[in-house]
Amino acid sequence: MLDLTQLKNIVIVVLTCFAFTAIIMFGIRKIAYNIGALDIPNKRKVHTHPMPRLGGLGIFFGFLFGYMLFGVQSVQMNSILIGSFIIIILGVIDDIKPLDATTKLIGQIIAALVLMFYGNIWLDKVTLFGYYINFGFLKYPLTIFFVVACINIINLIDGLDGLSAGTCAIFYLTIGIIAFIKSYLGALNVSLAFIMLGATLGFLLHNFYPAKIFAGDSGSMFQGFMIATISLLGFKAATMISLVVPILILGIPTLDTLFAIIRRLIKHQPIFLPDKLHLHHQLLAMGLSHRNTVLAIYAMDLLFATASIIYILQNRTLGKWIYIAIFLLIVWIACKTSIIKDKKLKNQK
Repeated sequence: MLDLTQLKNIVIVVLTCFAFTAIIMFGIRKIAYNIGALDIPNKRKVHTHPMPRLGGLGIFFGFLFGYMLFGVQSVQMNSILIGSFIIIILGVIDDIKPLDATTKLIGQIIAALVLMFYGNIWLDKVTLFGYYINFGFLKYPLTIFFVVACINIINLIDGLDGLSAGTCAIFYLTIGIIAFIKSYLGALNVSLAFIMLGATLGFLLHNFYPAKIFAGDSGSMFQGFMIATISLLGFKAATMISLVVPILILGIPTLDTLFAIIRRLIKHQPIFLPDKLHLHHQLLAMGLSHRNTVLAIYAMDLLFATASIIYILQNRTLGKWIYIAIFLLIVWIACKTSIIKDKKLKNQK
């Protein structure tokens, strides 16, 4: 039965965080220009003129504002605040003066350690399509790997106006829909999802094509950190079915990252070497416009999200088949493009 009071409270949280973030983003844009936190175009990037890149700071402020109004203090929440502060400081510094990959990796690991040893937030067990796995001692390296992987998956897909923010918003929305229907609204991960949904949409108002501000590393790393945290908090035996489901919601960026790793290994290149062969670049090369490329990836993300909702709430068998169908679609795109192996594309710039 639909609980209108709960729905009203959810709408208030999302709209409040949306409005706050959307408003402060005007000030963030001015600050970015004044301190030189600009994304300068190069042959690998799509934009053609310098863009402010402190959008992540605005999302973070929106998150803090939402927490102050609607959050509940706890040790776990304190660990999330400390970890996110580490990530956002690291990202802001990188947005002003780029840091080397090792420095960023060390900062990401420290943030993960805060979650683990202060917040007692672990990747210690998972239910995968009916199979229960307890990781035991492996929970230590696996938790660090999971947090760092989520951060860098979102960072890698942040290549077109509105792409990473829209993908993250779909993730938060899916979490919220599942939680609302399953009556899990009191869980910390769900509260964070609604707060982050509002803050992310407030930023997306300024970031969708044609963008007026970029998230920068401060935004992509913070979003990845929060997605990892929400997943670790909620998709375990306590409140949801499986940790794997939220990762499947992010099926497109996860597969894109996997393809990038395979592509660079084949070429004997460093895994984190930037290139212009990601999924969004391939769709652009196939003739889609900037806006339509982003919308196409949104549609794929929504298919994964729908499959996750169906899997959890309705029909696990149907959900699995939808997952498989979308995976095959992505594999087909990979075979038709240079996402894994170089092929000559008409419109490749």
